[in-house]
Amino acid sequence: MGRSYFHLHLVSDSTGETLITVARAAVAQYEGIAAIEHVYPLVRSNTQLERVLSEIEATPGIVLYTLVERDLAERLEEVCRATSSPHLSVLEPVHTLLSSYLGAHSTARPGAQHMLNAEYFKRIDAMNFTLLHDDGHLPHDLEEADVVLLGVSRTSKTPTAIYLANRGLKTANVPLVPGVPPPAVIESTRKPLVVGLVATPERIVQIRQNRLLSLNADDDTAYVDRDAVAEEIAASRRLFARHGWPVIDVTRRSIEETAAAIIDLYRDHRLRFIAQ
Repeated sequence: MGRSYFHLHLVSDSTGETLITVARAAVAQYEGIAAIEHVYPLVRSNTQLERVLSEIEATPGIVLYTLVERDLAERLEEVCRATSSPHLSVLEPVHTLLSSYLGAHSTARPGAQHMLNAEYFKRIDAMNFTLLHDDGHLPHDLEEADVVLLGVSRTSKTPTAIYLANRGLKTANVPLVPGVPPPAVIESTRKPLVVGLVATPERIVQIRQNRLLSLNADDDTAYVDRDAVAEEIAASRRLFARHGWPVIDVTRRSIEETAAAIIDLYRDHRLRFIAQ
């Protein structure tokens, strides 16, 4: 079957991240259909909006927007009706629900979620910590981490750690190398949640082979030997079981799904730690 395409205009007075995430999550539910995305971030003036309207008139399609300035939103809606472009204010239903429940009205503040507040600086601090503690570096202060990820090579430790850092969690990741014991400090840590990441030997071998290929390296090594890799993973599972650390199989999980599972585990771990 051929793939169908449609124009999808995403108009935001902020970075556009909210729109992109919502739109892609929705479009992904329609098999055989793909969106030609037109993303317009930081639309906060009539001049900026007019450029957007010109593109919508040239390529009509679905228009999703987050414009808190009512005048800009009304002008956009006017052009959408004229071009028969279905349109929706993505945040409007949420604002309506909140206003009804809270008995309060929202204040028009474009990009309010990106203000330089304490939460923002917490994420920056977490990102700095995570980058400094990537791949087993600086193990002496792992107690300062919120999360410590353990796993053999190619179990997505680094990208998962960075994603968690963007959610405000200081995350260290430590590789498990055959014949090399993990840093002893991990066994005595109390504050951080220690999580073991595993995958099937077949998946690990595939990723490692691609890695060696990209480096033009020799693949005649135990690094990509299926039996050797299977033993690495089995040894890591024994380590995790010995310490009672939770284990997540990342074979068929996206980074986002793995991170969501870790965040859920961290909430419970944090409550237990505070209660002690």
